[in-house]
Amino acid sequence: QVQLVESGGGLAQPGGSLRLSCAASGSILSINDMGWYRQAPGKQRELVARITNSGSANYADSVKGRFTISRDNAKNTVYLQMNSLKPEDTAVYYCNADLWPNYANKPYDFWGQGTQVTVSS
Repeated sequence: QVQLVESGGGLAQPGGSLRLSCAASGSILSINDMGWYRQAPGKQRELVARITNSGSANYADSVKGRFTISRDNAKNTVYLQMNSLKPEDTAVYYCNADLWPNYANKPYDFWGQGTQVTVSS
């Protein structure tokens, strides 16, 4: 009924760029915060960046100045522009949304299926 679908992952060289997209679809009443998390092999999932529905963003220290999160509320889509990529950015990236389905009485956390980002020469 509600889906978050990510796209844009892949292989990049160190210093390169990738842009991730995540579109929410289905029975949506409203969306509050949206964000990106990542999980590297053997590590816990960590916050990369989050953005409110008014456009206020916060970032993990490790990506500040390199990554930019943005969203298009009309399209229920959040983006992550990743520049100056490093090998340590290699991980599965997950989209997250604090989303209120029209069949529920409160917002819930929804997750995408994840997209692999590999930074390697």
